[in-house]
Amino acid sequence: MKRSSLFLGSTLILLLAAAGGYYYWSHQHASEAEARYRTAQVERGDITQMASANGTLNPVVLVNVGTQVSGTVKKWYVDFNDHVKEGQVLLELDPALYQAQMKQTEASLANVQSQLKLAEANAARSRELFKQEYVTRQELDTSIQASEAARAQVAQVRAQLEKDRTNLAYSVIRSPVSGVVVSREVDIGQTVAASFQTPTLFKIAQDLSRMQIDSSYAEADIGHLKVGQSVVFRVDAFPNHSFDGVVKQVRLNPTTVQNVVTYDVVVAVDNPEQILMPGMTAYVNILVANRKNILLVPNAALRFRPVDIAPRLDRPKGANSGGGNGRGKSKDKDQGDATMGTVYVLNKGQINPIRIAVGITDNRMSEVVSGDLKEGDAVIIEDHKPPVKAASSPMRMF
Repeated sequence: MKRSSLFLGSTLILLLAAAGGYYYWSHQHASEAEARYRTAQVERGDITQMASANGTLNPVVLVNVGTQVSGTVKKWYVDFNDHVKEGQVLLELDPALYQAQMKQTEASLANVQSQLKLAEANAARSRELFKQEYVTRQELDTSIQASEAARAQVAQVRAQLEKDRTNLAYSVIRSPVSGVVVSREVDIGQTVAASFQTPTLFKIAQDLSRMQIDSSYAEADIGHLKVGQSVVFRVDAFPNHSFDGVVKQVRLNPTTVQNVVTYDVVVAVDNPEQILMPGMTAYVNILVANRKNILLVPNAALRFRPVDIAPRLDRPKGANSGGGNGRGKSKDKDQGDATMGTVYVLNKGQINPIRIAVGITDNRMSEVVSGDLKEGDAVIIEDHKPPVKAASSPMRMF
C-alpha cells in the first residue's frame, strides 16, 4: 500500500513537471515568435482608392495669334501678362511695301477706267453708224467686244486693289479674343515670313480663371476613370495646398511610347484667384472608389511570405498564390473585381495562413471583402530574422 502511494506521487510529480515544461516551452516559443515577427492589427476604417498621374496645367482656350502677311515688326503695343480686348491692336508691321503696291494698283485702275470710257464711246458710236449702214456688223461686234474686255479689266484691277487694301490692313495685328498675353514671340525689327506657314506672334489665354490639366494615364488605370469623377491635385509652387477639379474628358486617342500605352485625361479646374499658371506640373489623384467602416488589412501583410514554413502551408485547391504580392484574381462573381490573397496571423506563437478576398486599396491598406479574418487579428508584416544563406562549397585546388 505504501509502495502504491509512492508510485502515484511520483507519477503526479512527473506530470506536473511535464506540464510546467510544456507551459514554459509554449510561452518561450510564443515570446520568441512575437520577438521575431512584426505584426499589425486588422481594424475597421474608411478607405479611398486614387489613380495617380502627372499632368500640365493649360488654359482652356489658348489662341496663337499670327500674321497672314510678311514684313518687319515696326511696333508692338502689348507685352507679357497684359490684358487685351477683342479687336485691340497688338502689333504693326512696316506697311511701306503694301502702301506702294496699293498706290500702283490705284494707278492701274485709273488707266483701265479711261480705256473703258474710250471703248464704251467707240461702241456707242459704232451702233449709230451701224444704224446708218456706215459700218459692218463685224466692226460693231468688235467695238462691243473691246468695251466688254475693258470692263472686265477694270473689275480685275479693282479686285487687285481690294486685295492690296486687305494686305495693308493685315499689317496691323489685332487680338481675335479677349484675354491675357501669355507669350510674345517677336521683337521690334524682326522680320516675319508668312510664305509657307503662319508665324506665331503672340499667345493669348482667353480666360485664366478656368484652366485644365492634360494628364497621361496608363491603360491599366483608364478603365476606372469616368467623366465627372472628383480630382485632387497639387503643384510644386504651393506644396502645402491641395486643389480640386473634375474629370472633363477621357480622350480615346492613345499614345504609345516604348510599348507603353497612355491616354490623355483632361481635368477641369477653377482658378478664381488665378494663382495657378500655365505650364505648371500637377500631381493628379482621381477618386476611383470610396468605402466606409470596412475591414482593413495592411498591404505589407499581403506581401509577406514566411519562407521557412511556406512549403508546408496547405492552400485551397486551384487557388492562385498571386506571385510576389500574394494576390490573384477572384473567381467569385459576387466579389466583383476582388482579388485573392493570403495573410498570416500570429496566434500564441503559431502562424496560421488565412485566404481572403481583397477589394480596393490606397497603396497602404486594402479592403477585406471576404475570408476568415476578424477585427483585432494580428497579421504578420515583417520577419526580423534574416534568411539563411546557403553555404557555398569550397573551391577545390588543383
